[in-house]
Amino acid sequence: MPNKKERPPVPERLPAPVVDAHTHLDACGAGTAAEVTEMVDRAEAAGVTRVVTVADDLDAARWAAEASTWDSRVFAAVAIHPTRTKDFGAAEQSEVERLARAERVVAVGETGLDYYWDYSPHDAQQEAFRWHIDLAKRVGKPLMIHDRDAHEDVLRILDEEGAPDEVVFHCFSGDAGIARRCIAAGYVLSFAGTVTFRNARELQEAAKLVPSEQFLVETDAPFLTPHPYRGRPNEPYCTAYTVRYLAELREQETEEIASAACLNAERVFRLPSVTTS
Repeated sequence: MPNKKERPPVPERLPAPVVDAHTHLDACGAGTAAEVTEMVDRAEAAGVTRVVTVADDLDAARWAAEASTWDSRVFAAVAIHPTRTKDFGAAEQSEVERLARAERVVAVGETGLDYYWDYSPHDAQQEAFRWHIDLAKRVGKPLMIHDRDAHEDVLRILDEEGAPDEVVFHCFSGDAGIARRCIAAGYVLSFAGTVTFRNARELQEAAKLVPSEQFLVETDAPFLTPHPYRGRPNEPYCTAYTVRYLAELREQETEEIASAACLNAERVFRLPSVTTS
């Protein structure tokens, strides 16, 4: 019987490099530069050559921005998570904006709406979301969206505010209908380990129809470890499991999925391209 506290095995290296478009290295247990390097070394062994580590509060935003300077394979995204927007005032906004302008911060996120938890009132979440949309446009960086049980309001607010040039739906959780609306709007859908879950039929149908230029892959580590390791600790290297699952689901070659996701990440986050695999 596998130990649920043990990490899944590092899989065989992918045939083409890929980017983990959304992870939380600090929550995975990486606090120091040496620990960050150790974690991305494991990722690179599986073909996951770069990661975007994402903040959900101010302390995490400061850490992510700093950690992105410790290793050339690490980039950052900063914002205040919707569940933490109850007391999101001018001081917090000023600090998030300062961090968002850092060179290795490649996105404003994760921001959006979360109606599953009740930590922050919906009106506070929506006000903060509108502010983050404006910030993304002002700093000229992609908007990385957290959308949990709030599809209609997220899409409505994006329409009302005017979306930035690049919008990423992190850990996309909608069905085929929501996916079609996002695709038509030009948004990018990022798929995490949830797409591999046996009970995720609607999400799997959505993943089948996304054009090759509009999807990313991610872990959202330390959460959402792909099947068959669901419930065990997640890390960026587990992106490789999701890539292989998507290839099977979409009836494409693994290299094709990895290459498309990598090119999309480079375009969306303006990352330097890599030629090694």
